[in-house]
Amino acid sequence: MTRTDDIVTFMGVPRADKPTRAGATILGIPFECIGHRVRAGSDLGPAAIREQSCLLRPYQPPHADFDPLDRLNVVDCGDIDIAAGDVAVAYDSITAAVERILAAEAVPVTLGGDGSVTLPQLRAAARSHGPLALVHIDAHTDTGPGKTPGELSPSTTFTRAAEEGLLDLDRAFHVGVRGTQRFKGAIAFARNLGFEVVAGVDLFRRGMSETGTYLRERIGDRPAYLCFDMDFFDPSCAPGVCQPESGGATAREGLELLQSLAGTEFVVFDVNTVSPPQDNGGMTALLAARVLLECLALACQTKSATS
Repeated sequence: MTRTDDIVTFMGVPRADKPTRAGATILGIPFECIGHRVRAGSDLGPAAIREQSCLLRPYQPPHADFDPLDRLNVVDCGDIDIAAGDVAVAYDSITAAVERILAAEAVPVTLGGDGSVTLPQLRAAARSHGPLALVHIDAHTDTGPGKTPGELSPSTTFTRAAEEGLLDLDRAFHVGVRGTQRFKGAIAFARNLGFEVVAGVDLFRRGMSETGTYLRERIGDRPAYLCFDMDFFDPSCAPGVCQPESGGATAREGLELLQSLAGTEFVVFDVNTVSPPQDNGGMTALLAARVLLECLALACQTKSATS
């Protein structure tokens, strides 16, 4: 079930209990793993992003001089009603909510929550589309061994996804990895599982547009999952995140990377890790809202949408 009472919708789109006749559906996932966060507060992310989204306008010339809200008949289904604490129960709720959107043939566009919300969404998407290509844009791989076997946490999200066969590992990318990591050999660990890691130093050397073209060509026509962790950005433009890492992308670079992915067949867009208690004037939430608007533009620019 989702909560729609007393929420501001994303960019003022209509509220809806069900995603019927929608091409894309906004869904808030106000959940964070208790005990796995130094900074608490990402469960407040969906509300903050919606609040700041009122500052945006739908047209983005020259690359997206159209209204994706209208083209996609976007609706906002509110927030999933999730109780903090039991991760397994929360994951079941998230998977079920995303499955309902996919069953209605709409594209889920989700507002986290911390990075743990991605695994249950991947489960739902893989049931509908089979193993997925992945573009995971983040300062961290979120692909670690965990402290205990089978650990469910933000740092083991893609480890579990690989083990469960949710991903096409020939087309699964961690993009922008940099900064401090929880354990030695984080990039090697992810690569040994089959992920391709585009480290931050290589991303900035190659450039955003060229990297996006590379990813798009590698993925081809495969259904893909886009996960965008807001700590990909430098803290100077996105201070309100769960795990800030200096040396990241500017707002312009991050948006350029997204724009260069046009034509990719994304079936879920997942933007997470906004932590409002650490934000400054709502700037991180506003940038996250812009990322979500770019995602909606991408949903209008898939090969199937333009054919």
